[in-house]
Formats: sequence, C-alpha cells, structure tokens
Amino acid sequence: MLRGNMEFLQWSCDDVARWIESLGFPQYKACFTENCITGRKLIYVNCIYMPRLGIRDFKDMKVICAGVRELLGITETPWSRNIADPPRDSMGLFLEKKSRTGELADNLTYQQFLDDMHPSERHESQQ
Repeated sequence: MLRGNMEFLQWSCDDVARWIESLGFPQYKACFTENCITGRKLIYVNCIYMPRLGIRDFKDMKVICAGVRELLGITETPWSRNIADPPRDSMGLFLEKKSRTGELADNLTYQQFLDDMHPSERHESQQ
C-alpha cells in the first residue's frame, strides 16, 4: 500500500485533470486526459513537455510545473546542472522508476529504491 504522500501514483488521467483544475486551470483538463497523463507520468510534465500537451502560456506552464514539483516532493533541477554535480534528489529518480508500468515498478517501494541505490552502505552497516 502506498503512503499518503504517494497517492498521486495511482491517479488516473481524470484524477490528474481534476487536480489541474484545482490549480486553477480548467482549460487544460483535456490536454491531460487526451494525452493520457496519469499520476505516474506527472514526473515528465515540465516546461519542455507542456507545449506538446497543448499548453503554451509560459506563466501557466511555470505555475503547473511548480505544482507538479510540490505534489511530487521534488526540487527543481537547475538549468546549469553539470554532470560533475552531485546526483539529483532521490525522490525524483524514484518517481522516474515508478512512472514505468509493470510488476517491478508497481511493487517498488521508496525504501527498496534507496537500498538499491546504496548497496555498499547497506553491506557496510551489516558488518
């Protein structure tokens, strides 16, 4: 069972559309339903992707992106990010894994994801 703050992963396209409406954008509900954007796919909704959904007003895009980041509990990736920078936040990486379909993604928990990310730390703590 998912914890309270991960319920959005189970959202249907209609649930996402209702959430978009609650942000104050009823005019974009069809953009999300017609493009089959479920809760699992929200990780991919950003200002680069939104014009493909039919959302072209940049002010609206910024508000929606901020709402998505808040809902998902992830931080904004800086545009100037260098590959030498530390890895992205683990929640964003986890949600990318959960966005996939199939039994592995369905059963993956955040703790399992963290354990898989840092297996050497787990082994060191067991010694």
